[in-house]
Amino acid sequence: MIVEPGLIHFGGIMRNVSASLVLAFLGLASGLAGGQPSQAVSPERQAILDYRLTATQADHLIAAMTAMTKYLVSLPDFRDRLAKSAKLTAAERIAQLEKDPTTTAILKQNELTARDYLVGVPALRMALMAAQGAPNSPNIVASPANVAFAKANLAQLKPKMDAADAGR
Repeated sequence: MIVEPGLIHFGGIMRNVSASLVLAFLGLASGLAGGQPSQAVSPERQAILDYRLTATQADHLIAAMTAMTKYLVSLPDFRDRLAKSAKLTAAERIAQLEKDPTTTAILKQNELTARDYLVGVPALRMALMAAQGAPNSPNIVASPANVAFAKANLAQLKPKMDAADAGR
């Protein structure tokens, strides 16, 4: 992920956490920035390109991301989890989310599957980045339909995503 690190307060403790670290826990970075030639499309990249965003889905993803971030950074071993998760396959990351009762509850509350979350969050994030004029990069994967959706809904989505990234 290409988000700058920030500081988030949880329980009075300052932890250096960025959206990229939280997403790395979920293993998103491993499939997106693999240094692949631009002609080769990994299954993870293709899943992001195929994912279709809607306003309802975006709201569910952002709400789940906020809750997931708060939960993950509250864990005493979250840094170890981040490191281990970055090495997992997509199927292993899905299984990891599904076996944790708290992450499963967060997903269920937001009407998402583990796959929806693991594909939808980067699809939304990168569509928003592209909609805001991020320079072309092999690390930004967004379908034209999702970029158009993000542009049309930028005024509503950006503040919500910023709040989620800030841990609010």
